Amino acid sequence: MDAFYASVEQRDNPEFRGKPLVVGREEERGVVAAASYEAREFGVYSAISSMKAKKLCPDLIFVRGRMEHYKSISKEIHEIFHEYTDIIEPLALDEAFLDVSVNKKNIPLAVDIAKAIKKDIYDRLGLVASAGVSYNKFLAKIASDHRKPDGLYVIHPQRALDFIAKLPIETFWGIGKVTARKMHSLGVHNGAQLRNCSLEFLSRNFGKSGDLYYNFAHGLDLREVEPVRERKSVGVENTFEKDLTSSIGLIIELWHITTELLVRLKKADFHGHTLVLKVKFSDFTQKTRSISIDHELQDMKEILSLAKKLLSELQLSSFKVRLMGLTIANPIDDKKNTLPIQLKIDFKEFR
Repeated sequence: MDAFYASVEQRDNPEFRGKPLVVGREEERGVVAAASYEAREFGVYSAISSMKAKKLCPDLIFVRGRMEHYKSISKEIHEIFHEYTDIIEPLALDEAFLDVSVNKKNIPLAVDIAKAIKKDIYDRLGLVASAGVSYNKFLAKIASDHRKPDGLYVIHPQRALDFIAKLPIETFWGIGKVTARKMHSLGVHNGAQLRNCSLEFLSRNFGKSGDLYYNFAHGLDLREVEPVRERKSVGVENTFEKDLTSSIGLIIELWHITTELLVRLKKADFHGHTLVLKVKFSDFTQKTRSISIDHELQDMKEILSLAKKLLSELQLSSFKVRLMGLTIANPIDDKKNTLPIQLKIDFKEFR
């Protein structure tokens, strides 16, 4: 979906249409969750601080997020997907892969299915989506971002290698800022230069991810569209209005975080045996610690005790803590968990 949360707010509030808007809190520690395309013209994007966003665009409109509302709309879009195929793999609340090699409406061309889904979403829900059409997941995801908003882009197998060659390395799936900087230091800035790297060179510098980057550079991605995905973890993070500077304050917040974590574990029906503590400081550096035990973590007293132990291992003396989080990871059973789905379209067979 295009600027999903912000687009929903503009749809529901006509007075916000055509104006720079973000979903987030206008406060010192606020963070932008989503930005309308009008806001992006000022350099405002998701994940930047609310204060920075306000400086970039003084007339910026802030709207509090309504997650349950967004989830309900996501469910409606999911229902539209199922009119065409049941092979749907979620990426996030506003993204999914669809395999329509065999589709319910027997539409022969993949691009026509993409057009039909986009039209259904707009006609029924008043929202705009972008779609990418190609023969594997990597290229479909790249294509879906290529002509936003309201984009529809097709990467044909015969044009794939030329298309990949021109891609900036930052746009490759799985290459974030840190990896991109390392790529640059090795003289790799685009797809063509990545393709010139040997598998041995990429594996030596990037470990197991080197295989993935090598395949992507050659237009290969053998991963299937997986309709059911196993949840790997459940977590809670709190960004504090003011930096915490006392041990007592940290313990109190650990109690609150643990309480919320138990609620989320129950809601997700998740069973894990590894506890991970994350602490981020005022300078945005962060530390993590983890501990695994031989049974399911589900007891408040035990989780809190382990969290305190992990906190003590950080050996904090003077500190200013901006954020703290706890995560339960490493599932210990075969239970599956699914999430609401949005739109990015992938086609296992190109027609």
